[in-house]
Amino acid sequence: MVWTPSLVIFDCDGVLVDSEPIANRLIAEALSAAGLAMSGEEALERYRGGKLTRIKIRVEEDLGIDLGDHWVDDIYQKQFDAFRRELQLIPGIVDVLDALDRAGVPYCVGSNGPLYKMRVSLGVTGLYERLESRIFSADMVSEPKPAPDLFLHAAAAFDIPPEDVAVVEDSAPGVTAGVAAGMRVFGYAHDSGEPPLKAAGALATFMSMNELPELMGLR
Repeated sequence: MVWTPSLVIFDCDGVLVDSEPIANRLIAEALSAAGLAMSGEEALERYRGGKLTRIKIRVEEDLGIDLGDHWVDDIYQKQFDAFRRELQLIPGIVDVLDALDRAGVPYCVGSNGPLYKMRVSLGVTGLYERLESRIFSADMVSEPKPAPDLFLHAAAAFDIPPEDVAVVEDSAPGVTAGVAAGMRVFGYAHDSGEPPLKAAGALATFMSMNELPELMGLR
């Protein structure tokens, strides 16, 4: 018998919206300007799923430099400008949300990103109104992913035990967080590839959102 969740928590970047390549391209440009030369692809591999404030701390420690108090805000502003020009939904995600609605399974967003970032990314792609009351940010808890705090907080808001929750993630830190929370994690491997998600403990990996409803017993 296929298991069907009582709640699904979606990561935002790379799961709902195709923002990771854009965001990490701009991070790479900023880091290259600061003396840590890298490509957008290298930044994506190194920092996928990370919280930007933590990335700043890590880079400052690695390089022994101070990026300044406004570095994070400047990066976000550049990302928002690019999102308004370029950002697209992950193909098939609307069909997944529609399938959950038909099945009566609630869903929400659990992201390391701040709420104001998700207002932009979900707003320009038309998902914000659909998800507005169901968006959870790591800013709401003590520790971001890979700690389980965010996912546990979201599940508690719905009064659903962790073992009945599915998490959809595209990064190893996100998968680690879901597993640590005692939830079943489905790894979207379109960009990151299956090995890091499986190594982090994903129950199943998939390459297309068209596969997800069947994995969750929705059809």
